[in-house]
Amino acid sequence: MGSIWLIGWLFTLGFLHLPFLKALLGLLIWPYFIGSALRLPGL
Repeated sequence: MGSIWLIGWLFTLGFLHLPFLKALLGLLIWPYFIGSALRLPGL
């Protein structure tokens, strides 16, 4: 499932025509924000 997510994310970055640095930052930082937003309160 993780590889499908990675392929979809790379496709999205390519589709948006982001510069290399913004794409790299998006690839590294965005999963952290998704994980912190989905974390259950109190855990």
